[in-house]
Amino acid sequence: MPTVFCRICCLLVLTTLNSGSYAASALEQDQLSLILQQLDTIEHLATRAQIASSAESTERYRFDYLRLTQDIQRIRLGVQDYLSPSRAQPRDPSELVGDYRLDTPSSEPSP
Repeated sequence: MPTVFCRICCLLVLTTLNSGSYAASALEQDQLSLILQQLDTIEHLATRAQIASSAESTERYRFDYLRLTQDIQRIRLGVQDYLSPSRAQPRDPSELVGDYRLDTPSSEPSP
């Protein structure tokens, strides 16, 4: 009887210790929470810049705010998934685009 009890206790201790090894440390969680807050700020600034630049549509090249927002959301989801992982879900292997320049079609016909 005592050996069964000892085995069960050992298994419980190992399970408890092992389950915590996948969680982020407190410092890492704080840093990642700061990153999430900064991503919110960047997204807010990008929205404000997009509104301000929409009046100036005469430029040949424009910044692709939609693509930037999508990349910010992808980064945010990756951080959130790391902080609170779901079980048995495959990771999204797609990469960030990183190219945020849009060519504005010319309003004048080419010769």
